[in-house]
Amino acid sequence: MSEPRRAIAVVALLAATVAGCDADPSGPPEPTPSAAASPEVAETPAPGDHRLTIPWNGSNRSFVVHAPPSYDGATPLPLVVTMHYFPGDADGIAATSGMNAKADREGFLVLYPEGFAGGLNALSCCGSEDDVGLIKTLVARMVERWHADPKAIFATGISNGGDMSYRLAVELPGVFAAIAPVSGGFSGGKATQADFRPSTPVSVITFVGGMDRYASAFESGLTAWQERLSCKAAPAAGPKLPGGATRSVAACADGSELVVYRLPQMGHSWPGAQQGALADPNAGVNATDLIWEFFRKHRG
Repeated sequence: MSEPRRAIAVVALLAATVAGCDADPSGPPEPTPSAAASPEVAETPAPGDHRLTIPWNGSNRSFVVHAPPSYDGATPLPLVVTMHYFPGDADGIAATSGMNAKADREGFLVLYPEGFAGGLNALSCCGSEDDVGLIKTLVARMVERWHADPKAIFATGISNGGDMSYRLAVELPGVFAAIAPVSGGFSGGKATQADFRPSTPVSVITFVGGMDRYASAFESGLTAWQERLSCKAAPAAGPKLPGGATRSVAACADGSELVVYRLPQMGHSWPGAQQGALADPNAGVNATDLIWEFFRKHRG
């Protein structure tokens, strides 16, 4: 997308006032009565971790912002929206993804939105909250208050959070330059509709484990994505990957790119993660490193 078009999209976000595939056997979270939301407390942007809340639909929703040591409050930095599994929270996905350490080395901001009752309302799971609207509002806040670069906004997440990144790519046109679903899929709910596809280019890098119980659904979703965006396979250059892993590349008609890492020995995990219930340190590739490399290549 051109810089003027992306800038227009972000300006529109700032002007707006917006009132998983986990399929856990226990089911999605049920809304529970809560006290009225507290007034918003303005943060002071600075390096480090900031746990914050925002009034949203009658309750308070929490989120975490991580700013690298190089953050000066003036230089626009890329923003990576990083979303958790179900049930999960910001601390869990921060630990699993290692995104804070990557941000500190590379100089970008990280936003961790937290789902209602541990779940984000993605495509097939979890809950019924307006999480698309919430994340739209939080991204606009990051651009306005934290000086996130509107031409370099990205989304990633695992499982429920991976599903959510696909939904954001479709429902928030002009906002995200690229997404990186990890063990997440474009399936269920709205994704079954033939016209549910991005209206502006959003490049995708994704990681699918061959031992994942949702692998077939993920593959079906990738087929649908390629068909709807008229993506054609391209040669995948690069070194041979360990453990029989493969990397495929497709160029889509709208100018976006689809890169898929298939890891036959991996389950429902974040490849290369060193800690957390969904970590797979022996997957053969490091998703966090590959994600940032991809994002840096696809900034607007």
